[in-house]
Amino acid sequence: MNDTPNILGEMNDRSREVFRRVVEGYLDDGMPVGSRTLTRDFSEKVSAATIRNVMQDLEYLGLLDSPHVSAGRIPTQMGLRMFVDGLLEIGDPDALDREKIDATAASNSEDVSGLLDRVGSALSGVTQGASLVMTPKREAPIKHIEFVSLSPDRALVVLVFADGHVENRLFSPPPGQTPSSMREAANFLNALIEGRTLSELHGVMKAEISNRRQEIDKLAQDLVESGLAVWEGEGDQIERLIVRGRSNLLSDEGDGENLERIRHLFDDLERKRDIAEFLELAEEGDGVRIFIGSENKLFSLSGSSLVVSPYMNADRKIIGAVGVIGPTRLNYGRIVPIVNYTAQLVGKLISDRS
Repeated sequence: MNDTPNILGEMNDRSREVFRRVVEGYLDDGMPVGSRTLTRDFSEKVSAATIRNVMQDLEYLGLLDSPHVSAGRIPTQMGLRMFVDGLLEIGDPDALDREKIDATAASNSEDVSGLLDRVGSALSGVTQGASLVMTPKREAPIKHIEFVSLSPDRALVVLVFADGHVENRLFSPPPGQTPSSMREAANFLNALIEGRTLSELHGVMKAEISNRRQEIDKLAQDLVESGLAVWEGEGDQIERLIVRGRSNLLSDEGDGENLERIRHLFDDLERKRDIAEFLELAEEGDGVRIFIGSENKLFSLSGSSLVVSPYMNADRKIIGAVGVIGPTRLNYGRIVPIVNYTAQLVGKLISDRS
């Protein structure tokens, strides 16, 4: 795939136009594009036979495929990637799409979860795909931490934030924990808090345990690590993920094979595990990212695409992500600016509320 930019650069104008028109035609209606269709409004006068020769060359390069012997061509996943990276023209979202997304901000409610739920519903409605919204991590400073034993194999970690918000999470403590080790673990962490956020506390915790190993016994060390790890585990990712518009993925009639791929995707969306991990990756970089088909483990069976963009708070720190899942023949030129616009709007709304 690293060679695709070179392939595009080495194409002549005719090959590039044939390739672009085949991809655009496929993205428009999902049907193979034939040589006679291309000759009708081609930029130069060429025969259908000439176009077929060019298409055969593009097929040899791995950019096009022919689903049936006598049919036209469709882009391969490699071809879609090259089109997205090198030929896709992206403008601004149109006024009607912006208006529908903007309508989610009409409520004066301070409930961020409710706001993001409405954003997800609007995004799925506008794009006719399934929308994904990774809600912000709580970044308020921590005021107090406490561990509560419920049974030998169940415990509760309670976090009280400086803004008054309280969160608690069940977890399985390391074997052998006692009320004394739980108090020691809580005291150790409360001495480290000093206005730090949860992510900041994770950053210093391991170093402090290593430097002050003599001050805290092994049981308390294990409890500190397992008690806080529950906030970074799968459960936290799942609770932060909002999925809307699954039914849109079934709107296009398809054969049994396509429906089976959609079922695989539905299974992943229901578990939310892989997609939550995937959106976490989006939080590591700025700008819209496009993942096509089997470029990632989530879509290896479902053959779908994800367009995703992180959003930022008032301090320009990435705190979440929004995205759209759909078939690989998404209208990328339309979906990319919508996702980008939605991410910027979400960042502004959350910044205004904070």
